[in-house]
Amino acid sequence: MKLRAPMPELDGAVKWLNGEVSREDLVGEKPTLIHFWSVSCHLCKEAMPDINELRDEYKGQLNVMAVHMPRSEDDLDMQVIEQVAKDHDITQPVFVDSEHKLTEAFENQYVPAYYVFDHEGQLRHFQAGGSGMKMLRKRLNRVLGTEEK
Repeated sequence: MKLRAPMPELDGAVKWLNGEVSREDLVGEKPTLIHFWSVSCHLCKEAMPDINELRDEYKGQLNVMAVHMPRSEDDLDMQVIEQVAKDHDITQPVFVDSEHKLTEAFENQYVPAYYVFDHEGQLRHFQAGGSGMKMLRKRLNRVLGTEEK
C-alpha cells in the first residue's frame, strides 16, 4: 500500500471483537491507527502495551483498530484469538481476518504492522516490526498536529 492511498473498505471479517466499525466510522473526524497482529507473533505481544498506551493517551483524538492476521492454521482458533486479545487488554475493535481479505486489501505481509491514516483516510505512515515505537508516536503526533516543535 502506497503513502497517500485511501483506506480500504473493512470487508471480509470472519468475526469482530469489541464491536464492529466501518471505513465510514473511521474517516472524517480524526486520524486512525490500524495495527496488524497475530496470536503466534511474539513481537506483536511485546508491542501491545505500547499500542494500548497510544490508544489510551490519544483517546478522543485517534481511532485505533486491530486486525488479527493469522500466520498459520494454528492462528485460526477463535477461542485463542479472543483469549489473547483479552489477556493483552485489546479493547479496541478487532477485525478477525482469517481469510486474509483485509490483509490483501492492505497488501500487508507483516505482523506487527502499523498503518496511520489521516482524518481524510489517506495513508500517512506505515511501519512493520517490533521496534520503532518512537517513530510511530512521532508520525501520530504529526498527523494529529501535536508534534513538538
